[in-house]
Amino acid sequence: MEAGSSGFFAMAPPMFDGENYQAWVVKMAPYMEGNDLWEAVEQDYQVTPLPDNPTMNQIKYHKERTTRKAKAKSYMYVAVSQTIFTRIMKCDSVKDIWDFLKVEYEGDEKVRGMKALNLMKEFERQQMEELEIVKEYSNRLLEIANKVKILGFELNDERIV
Repeated sequence: MEAGSSGFFAMAPPMFDGENYQAWVVKMAPYMEGNDLWEAVEQDYQVTPLPDNPTMNQIKYHKERTTRKAKAKSYMYVAVSQTIFTRIMKCDSVKDIWDFLKVEYEGDEKVRGMKALNLMKEFERQQMEELEIVKEYSNRLLEIANKVKILGFELNDERIV
């Protein structure tokens, strides 16, 4: 069903500017899946050429798969800043783009561990401001805790409390 015919409008993809890669991935993967494009990212399938005298179904299937790959790649181009775009435009497929961004911005286990450690230190330093309400303070703590979880590390509820 087309977005316009259902009364919904097409949402722009989440923008990635080089910061908060893990949060961007959490947004971008379901965005691509919701637009029926995740298969192009995940499987990086090859579109086989049409045979001589193709059937209507073969033509339709070929066009659908070709279009899906092109659309997925264009969505990735739109979802990154100009600086990042110039670095990914050499990638041949949307999977190559996805993998490049993962290597470049997620970092290895050691890098993620250091980021989590820094966030934990920041968490420990938090103090409630004099005029701050409890809700604002708890939101600040939860934001840090969620960043730690996105990096793949656990911050248990008892520690947050």
